[in-house]
Amino acid sequence: MKITAIRAYQVDLPLREGRYSWSNGNFVEVFDSTVVAVETDAGITGYAECCPLGSAYLPAYAAGVRAGLAELGPKLIGLDPTELGTLNRAMDAALRGHPYVKAPIDIACWDILGKVAGLPVWKLLGGRAQERVALYRAISQRSADEMADNIAGYRAEGYAKFQLKVGGDADDDIARIRATRAILSPGDVLVADANTGWTKAEAARVVAAVEDLDVYIEQPCPSYEECVSIRRRTARPFVLDEVIDGVATLSRAIAEDAMDIVNLKISKVGGLTKARLMRDLCVSAGIAMTIEDTWGGDIVTAAIAHLAQSTPAEFCFSATDFNSYGTVSIAEGAPARVDGFMTASDAPGLGVTPRFDVLGSPVLTIGG
Repeated sequence: MKITAIRAYQVDLPLREGRYSWSNGNFVEVFDSTVVAVETDAGITGYAECCPLGSAYLPAYAAGVRAGLAELGPKLIGLDPTELGTLNRAMDAALRGHPYVKAPIDIACWDILGKVAGLPVWKLLGGRAQERVALYRAISQRSADEMADNIAGYRAEGYAKFQLKVGGDADDDIARIRATRAILSPGDVLVADANTGWTKAEAARVVAAVEDLDVYIEQPCPSYEECVSIRRRTARPFVLDEVIDGVATLSRAIAEDAMDIVNLKISKVGGLTKARLMRDLCVSAGIAMTIEDTWGGDIVTAAIAHLAQSTPAEFCFSATDFNSYGTVSIAEGAPARVDGFMTASDAPGLGVTPRFDVLGSPVLTIGG
C-alpha cells in the first residue's frame, strides 16, 4: 500500500460560550482547524485533524499546519502508511521539528491501519483498558463568581472534573480558586491551570494561599525549572503540561519527580505514535495523565478517545471532549459525552466520517 495523495481542509470552529480565555490576556473566539485526508492506492483514506490553540500558546499556529504540510507532504508520497515507525522516521528526516504538522499525517495513517486491519484504533494501541473515559471541563478565565457559576452549570451536565483557567493577577486567582472549590462536592476535582502565566513569586503566593484546599496546581510558570521550584514549595498535587514536549523532557521530569500528572497533548508531541510511547512510559513510571490535544472538533476528539480508552483508568486522570465546546460538527461517528464520560468507536480506524458539506473543497492537495 502506498500514499498517493494528501489533502487538507480548513474549517472554522466557533465556540458555544463565545470566547475561551486563559492566562496573559489570551483568548480565542473561533478556532481555525485543519482536517487532513491521506489517500492510498488501495482506495482507503485516513482522516485526522489538527487545531492549535491560537499562536501564543505553543510554538504552533493554524496556518503553519497547512504551510508545513505543503513542505512535508510531497516527501511522503509513495510511502506505506501502515508502516508507522518508518513513516515517522521519514517525517523527522524531512522536516526538523514542527511536531504539530506531522501529527495529522501520523493519526490519519493510524486510521488507515485500523481500516486495513478491520480494528478500532484503541485495539491497535493496546486494547480496551477502561470501559469509559472520564472527562474534564475547562473553565474559561472570568471573574470568580462567573467561573463558579460556569462550574455549577457544567456540573449539572455530568462533569466532575474542572480545569480552572487562572494565570492572571495572583489575588484574583486566589479568589477564583476559593470561589470555585466552595461550590464543589468533596469528590469533585479542581485543577488550577495557570498555563505558564505566573511569575515564580506570584505562583509561590498562590500555592501558599490555597494550601488548605483540595486543588491541583498545573503549569504555574513558563519554564521547567521555575515549575519544579514551585513543586518543591507545595504539597498540592502537581501537573505539568506545556514544558513536556517529548520523550526527553518527560524522562527528565519523571527522573526528577517534577510532577504527579502529565497533560499529554497528541499534536504537541507529533501524533499517536509518539503519544503512545509517552503514555506507556508514564504508565511504567506510575504517572497519571490527562489525555487531550491543543484543541479541535470531532476528529481530534475521536483520536483522544482511542488513546484514552487504551490507557488504564488509574493512569487516565481525565480526557477532553473538545467537540462539545463548539457549534459546528465536522464528522459523523465522533464520541459524544454521556454524564461526564465518553467512549471510543468500535468501528475500524478512528470510526469517523468527515462531513464534506461542512469542510468544503480542499485548500491544499499534494499528489493525486
